[in-house]
Amino acid sequence: MRTAVVIGTGLIGTSAALALAGRGIAVHLVDHDPERSRTAAALGAGTDEPPEGPVDLAIVAVPPAHVAAALADVMRAGTARGYLDVASVKGGPRRELEALGLDLRSYIGSHPMSGKERSGPLAATADLFEGRPWVLTPTRDTDTEVLNLALELVALCRAVPVVMDADAHDRAVALVSHTPQLISSMVAARLEEADETAVRLCGQGIRDVTRIAASDPRMWVEILSANPGPVADVLAGVAADLDETVQALRALQSADESKRQVGVEGIEDVLLRGNAGRARVPGKHGAAPASYEVVAVLISDEPGELARIFADAGRAGVNIEDVRIEHATGQQAGLVQLMVVPAAAPVLAASLRERGWSIRP
Repeated sequence: MRTAVVIGTGLIGTSAALALAGRGIAVHLVDHDPERSRTAAALGAGTDEPPEGPVDLAIVAVPPAHVAAALADVMRAGTARGYLDVASVKGGPRRELEALGLDLRSYIGSHPMSGKERSGPLAATADLFEGRPWVLTPTRDTDTEVLNLALELVALCRAVPVVMDADAHDRAVALVSHTPQLISSMVAARLEEADETAVRLCGQGIRDVTRIAASDPRMWVEILSANPGPVADVLAGVAADLDETVQALRALQSADESKRQVGVEGIEDVLLRGNAGRARVPGKHGAAPASYEVVAVLISDEPGELARIFADAGRAGVNIEDVRIEHATGQQAGLVQLMVVPAAAPVLAASLRERGWSIRP
């Protein structure tokens, strides 16, 4: 691949363009809002000037509702040798293209499994896709050349290709992406009218659960509108679990010991099933999930403190596998939770104590 056109210069389109341009690909940027394509070009993602002739690959990075129309326009214009979209749903756009009577041998659907709460070209980064799955949904009709172009794109973005059926993909993202967004928003919505005293008690748990609730509602309405059936199916299962959990909690209020026991069993069941499901979530770099121990360190909220603690961990010869920060309410301090392999935890704790850090149990 030497040349590409990116249609849609939001977070995903601009990030892909930055990755390609950074690896020597001549990228042309197109957006219905010229200001966005100019912004992307100013960031180094390519040029907002049109190509002089057909390019190698056209990447359509527009909202799901507009994917088929945008693809149809560039395919009919002969813009590229191959065409690819990066929408978060795959079955619907392909069926729309088929209904329009287009020759789909030069098209392949795709979905990079990466993103942020922020949107737009200014949120884009060239490393957004590094190490992340990038789903490709070829069919028996897909030209080998087009599949190879898509694989080259994934490689240039340093992502990991995953080949799936389009409808299987849509069911999968309903479970692992679209439903979590709605549930996060539902939990966060409980805070809107909550007493200020309750909100001040927010800790890391509520921050973890509601992090993605900060996402752009308009963008998510478009995504969910393109995949409503599979998401509704998953939510129906969640709703059944919620009903059973509510009944179990009500049973715990009973004066009848046998009813309370039923309630205990019901709560334990959902928690154990949650443990089992969480254990299936891949660990670092897509590997099997690993068990880490936490070394909790009290840290002041001052410039350079995080860098210092990481440097001290490095001097101890310990690799930090993950990190979380819990800020203290009303104080310029917090608790840094350093996740390390179990054997390294006592070594790290002892080394940090020697260097003056306060280790918490």
